[in-house]
Amino acid sequence: MNYDRILIRYGELSTKGHNRQFFIRHLKDNVKKALRPFGGIEVQALYDRMYVILHGADGGQVIGILKSIFGIQSFSPAVRTRKQLEDIEQAGLELVRQNFAKGKTFKVSARRGDKTFEYDSNDLNHLVGGYILKQLDGIQVNVKQPDIELLVDVRKNGVYLSTEVIKGSGGLPVGASGKAMLMLSGGIDSPVAGYLAMKRGVKVEAVHFHSPPFTSPRAKQKALDLAQKISAYSGSMKVHIVPFTKIQETIHKGVPEGYSMTVQRRVMLEITDRLRKIHNGLAIVTGESLGQVASQTLDSMVAINDVTTTPVLRPLVSMDKLDIIDIAQKIGTYDISSLPYEDCCTIFTPPSPKTRPKLELARLYESRLELEPLIEEAVQNTEDVFITPNETAQEEDFSGLL
Repeated sequence: MNYDRILIRYGELSTKGHNRQFFIRHLKDNVKKALRPFGGIEVQALYDRMYVILHGADGGQVIGILKSIFGIQSFSPAVRTRKQLEDIEQAGLELVRQNFAKGKTFKVSARRGDKTFEYDSNDLNHLVGGYILKQLDGIQVNVKQPDIELLVDVRKNGVYLSTEVIKGSGGLPVGASGKAMLMLSGGIDSPVAGYLAMKRGVKVEAVHFHSPPFTSPRAKQKALDLAQKISAYSGSMKVHIVPFTKIQETIHKGVPEGYSMTVQRRVMLEITDRLRKIHNGLAIVTGESLGQVASQTLDSMVAINDVTTTPVLRPLVSMDKLDIIDIAQKIGTYDISSLPYEDCCTIFTPPSPKTRPKLELARLYESRLELEPLIEEAVQNTEDVFITPNETAQEEDFSGLL
């Protein structure tokens, strides 16, 4: 028996009380957006379950996409029957038969969501299980560790049966917590920070700083490829590519070496904040991990954060590098981040940057530069690129660089 729908369980959304419908609407929209390439699929969102009606679509491909959508605790490929015992028994038998091989055991786990149904959960376990035992030679019951578990879920609109529970990504639906700007470099950390922010329901738009000719077109494409990877968890993503060459050159020439990185980060944060205002974001997300590099000490964070009162979210702040790498490998960004195409954060890097910069000195050195016209020019000339999981920006022609 081929399943014709996928049953989605909400998990954390079930604790949201009066706001539950708000989160469910966001999840439904995200599921529909992610499954848009499969024409004809129908998504039904009820109070305690969501159903994806396949209408002939490839269930395997749909399952692969659902695994990446935040807000889903688990889901099951399922078939729906009428609320008639003989229909439930026959569908259950067919599903167990598909998974049965000599020596395998099974059990029935029924859940009666519709309390008006004539049989309770224990009744269904015994009746459906007994029917399968009579019809399928050689099968045995094991209620503790069965090889096959038949799930029977009785709902108002029918009975849903399945033999598989697939773990989802958990978290909250992307967009339910508002929008933030992710400062996306080409490194390992910032894509992971974006992923973790999205897991808590934040819709992310990325900001990438590009400094040609010091950074190559490959570095820009690397950032777009990273955005494309993590866009799988939100359905799409906008990337703002900021031209940063003039600002970097000005800082390099006019700021003492030990403070150049601090001032550069201050300007990056200020530009990101201006883009946040333009695009109606509520916060800024960074990939900073406390103590990992010179610009990520508490003193540096104080000196850099001084340019904005906007909340700066740092999902990685207490994580070890190996923990971050594990997540990067899990979400598929590690290999891209490891490509040897350096972003603007690595050029003009002083040999001994200040790990405890003084806020007053950072302000002083910055005030000596005519940065405002350059900042405004960078904001005005920012390039916006729209990314989806299945189609990213057109790759640049690198033939002349080979």
